[in-house]
Amino acid sequence: MKVLHIDCSPREDSHSRQFSAAMLQRVGELVPITSVTRRDLGRDPIVHHGNDYATALSSVAGLMSADPKAFGQSETLITEVESSDVIIIGTPMNNFTVPSTLKVWIDQILRVGRTIIPAADGGKIGAVPDRPVLVGITSGGVFAGERANQPDFLTPYLTAALGCVGLKSVHFFQVQATAFVDQPTIDAARADQVALIEASMLASLLR
Repeated sequence: MKVLHIDCSPREDSHSRQFSAAMLQRVGELVPITSVTRRDLGRDPIVHHGNDYATALSSVAGLMSADPKAFGQSETLITEVESSDVIIIGTPMNNFTVPSTLKVWIDQILRVGRTIIPAADGGKIGAVPDRPVLVGITSGGVFAGERANQPDFLTPYLTAALGCVGLKSVHFFQVQATAFVDQPTIDAARADQVALIEASMLASLLR
């Protein structure tokens, strides 16, 4: 099994990095891992797309006449997704949603004519075959459950964005209130969430 492992926090020992590392270990216990492609968006941020990329996607004519070099970074990131069997993302919740580092990655893999095909009825068809996407979210506040006291725009946004390209099997796990509880409590919450990763989520890889 090939894994694409993505981290988003710039902090060296962030809660989300610890979370994604634990998730990777858990997945390896369920299915043998043959390779891990590392994409560290926090330590090595992706450059925002420039004029050539934006111009190419601004019209059908622009897309048809674009220099392939304009899509170089996008193509690299899309290939990493397509080459993986499972994707693991560790991300903090920043201001109710995804951090900007992850948003830049999303903007590069959602590409009309490549991962998104326009449908005859005006809709969109995802061109990336589905595979499990496991997302570990850490938050200083509480955004889910009975004690939720802030909005959650992260999970619906990622569900819609990844689903747009064909990645429908998205599973979310969360460690919350990290700003208010001690480390042993965080460690226990992380372990509980990681234990929720089951073989059934990776069923397509076990056939």
